[in-house]
Amino acid sequence: MFYCGIDIAKYKHVVSIMDEKGQVTRKTLSITNTREGFDQLLEALQGQSEAVSVGLEATGHYWLAIYDELTRRGYPVTVLNPLQVAAYRKTGIRKVKNDVSDSIWIADYIRVSNLPPTTPDLPVLLQLRELTRFRFRLSEQIGDVKRKLLCILDRVFPEYDRLFSSVFLQASRAVLQEAVSAHEFADFDLHELADLLSQASRGRFGQEKAELLQQQARHSVGVAFLADAARIEMGCLLAQINLLEEQRSQLDLAIAERMQQIPQHITSIPGIGPATGAAILAEIGDIQRFETLDKLVSYAGIDATVYQTGQFTASEAHMSKRGSPYLRQALWLAAVAALLHDPSLKAYYQKKRDEGKHHGTAVGAVCHKLLARIFVILKEQRPYVIR
Repeated sequence: MFYCGIDIAKYKHVVSIMDEKGQVTRKTLSITNTREGFDQLLEALQGQSEAVSVGLEATGHYWLAIYDELTRRGYPVTVLNPLQVAAYRKTGIRKVKNDVSDSIWIADYIRVSNLPPTTPDLPVLLQLRELTRFRFRLSEQIGDVKRKLLCILDRVFPEYDRLFSSVFLQASRAVLQEAVSAHEFADFDLHELADLLSQASRGRFGQEKAELLQQQARHSVGVAFLADAARIEMGCLLAQINLLEEQRSQLDLAIAERMQQIPQHITSIPGIGPATGAAILAEIGDIQRFETLDKLVSYAGIDATVYQTGQFTASEAHMSKRGSPYLRQALWLAAVAALLHDPSLKAYYQKKRDEGKHHGTAVGAVCHKLLARIFVILKEQRPYVIR
């Protein structure tokens, strides 16, 4: 068996190959990130007398093309976290840090660590990562647009948001398409308004809600001269929200389709739904990258850190927030949902609150417990069993 280490960069990759004894078998090769460079790499690999196992670091997105090329050609590839190689380098005798030695360290690391090739599900997981990260950004855009809409309402009909449990209910959206300012609602035909509310809410609202709307509108302190501008802005913002939400629904279908392509049990954990589960799986990637729970916790950035300077040490630890912000956000959403669906986690949260912990600190503790469950079911490849 031969071992190939590839140090990844934007324009050029450095390749080293060694045998089972750790001896470099050929001159280190520098290849460009082009078809010509890839052909040079394949020629070097095919020139070995035995099978070759390849290792490379996940550096930015520059490793994706060469990973795709090698796996399609049937080579076993192990994708490494750069921190793994950095930690291994500290144990060696070489002191020079350059691209040539980096590729040798990578080859030597996969030789001595006996790591298995990265899961063949990685391409699907990478697709999920792209889609779930895009979904997060889309949700942020929806939130931004909704906040702008609320600002407009606060100027022209500030009492409106107290009339519905959410301004963005279907019934509320329907009436805002027809009227925006308090003065428009005050002049709205009462029967037409009641019919509109009834149709949009499937009978939940009607005459009573219409009368309440008009009563509040007639006593509103909304700014009348902004009504025309508000109507134009409101129409644009409602259209944006509808479009973005439709796009998010399409993303959810694409995510669900890819979740069915891989063996996964993450949604068996209470509080973790399809979208959140997909985000967590995608950000973790190959669970074999993490030898211990502590390493996964550190990668998620939910490990505790204590501020210390001089003679002062803070009395409370805080979440480090290093690592993947997307994984941390998905875990937070899952933890909040789990408080509604998992009695044991709800009791654990309450225990932390009773100890005097702030809400955020208590939810962070739930995130840690949730991640421990995720680590176990991914390592053991089994569904979560509620005890």
